[in-house]
Amino acid sequence: MSERTERSAGREGMPGGNGMSERTERSAGRESTPGGNGTGVVGAGAVAGKRVVRPYGDTTGDGMVQVSFTLPVPHDKRAEGAAVQLANRMGIDPAMLVHAKPMSDGFTFFVVYGRVNHLVDLDQVQVVERDFPLLGAKEVNAVVKQRLRRKLSVVGACIGTDAHTVGIDAILNVKGIAGEKGLEYYRELKVTNLGAQVSVPELVEAARRERADAVLVSQVVTQRDAHLHNTREMSAAFREALPAGKRPLLIVGGPRFDETMTAELGVDRIFGRGTTPGEVASYLVHALVTSRKAGA
Repeated sequence: MSERTERSAGREGMPGGNGMSERTERSAGRESTPGGNGTGVVGAGAVAGKRVVRPYGDTTGDGMVQVSFTLPVPHDKRAEGAAVQLANRMGIDPAMLVHAKPMSDGFTFFVVYGRVNHLVDLDQVQVVERDFPLLGAKEVNAVVKQRLRRKLSVVGACIGTDAHTVGIDAILNVKGIAGEKGLEYYRELKVTNLGAQVSVPELVEAARRERADAVLVSQVVTQRDAHLHNTREMSAAFREALPAGKRPLLIVGGPRFDETMTAELGVDRIFGRGTTPGEVASYLVHALVTSRKAGA
């Protein structure tokens, strides 16, 4: 439905490649000590007692990264110089421009390859770990039937002006994604997919009508933080419309969400890129059934 910067260790960084643009320099401004022995893991003599790594490009621990960006300038020599200057100010030195292509009138897309001195302290990385077991479809159905004694109701939608239903359909539709069936496949789950561009009042009303145990919202449109504004609006609407004990579980997902922002956004769970229907189903069982948060 967020790639973490710590995953940049071990990625290929060959210039002109079509993979990654892992911006390791944004690894939370951790250690920036350029010392070490040139290996991927800096020895205890460099940063005592810490597990630190540096990016991998051509050789282990060479600090090479590849980044891509667009500048609002027409493609010419000055634009290419501007891209290199920006990369230098990002801490990439030396910076090599490996690709430049006009996007449209007055815009140019760049790929820059070069070295950074920043280190990643693995012990300081903060992520949301999965705190529930992964269950198969048969296990999910059995737990819901035995413990909940009714079908678990799920309502899903893309809210606001978001018309990108690929994410919500991958989780809800029976065809699922990558060979894994969606939630419609689970016989003990009642799924209502409202589709795209659903207003928040419409979502609240549908959740009330379907007696939803959980509401799943997918947000792909992120310009000007639309996904954050929409999510805050949704959570506020449910708090206003329903008392605490009657509110459904609120779950959002999308490629640009930070999974650590649940409290700030007023939701129960955030799922990021690569989430599967099985993960969502397992979480629903964990949160609503085995943790005894569901009503009778």
